[in-house]
Amino acid sequence: MRVILQACAAILIYGSFGAAAAQAPQQPVPRETTVERQVQALANRDTQIGIYLNVLPDCTSGPLPTIRLVTPPAAGKVVVKTAKAKATNYKACLALEVPAYVAFYKAPPEFLGDDAMTIEVKYQGGRTEIQKITVKVSGPGGQQKI
Repeated sequence: MRVILQACAAILIYGSFGAAAAQAPQQPVPRETTVERQVQALANRDTQIGIYLNVLPDCTSGPLPTIRLVTPPAAGKVVVKTAKAKATNYKACLALEVPAYVAFYKAPPEFLGDDAMTIEVKYQGGRTEIQKITVKVSGPGGQQKI
């Protein structure tokens, strides 16, 4: 799958495409799931921490989810912007372009270390995803592997 966001640089696609994955008919779809993940960031730079969209089975956009910052980061700030997401070869969709929300994190210039936040993503139909995100903030050159 290839995804392009207009007016956004790096892309991080994180399991927030539309409805829950198909499951056996006997198993109910969980109404609330919790995921934990880590993101690398540089101090004083916008870093994408998530992209949220809703792709329907007919490859059109469904209603965008509601996003709420449950626990704000201790040091940095989170901003959500609107964008258009383009994807190719996503499930049965050969090419699509849908609206999306993109979440960015920015740490103050003097901050180094871990910062954590919790984001709640509610989709139409009652599915909720709780995202516990840890951002590992380093200084210039701190992300290079030698």
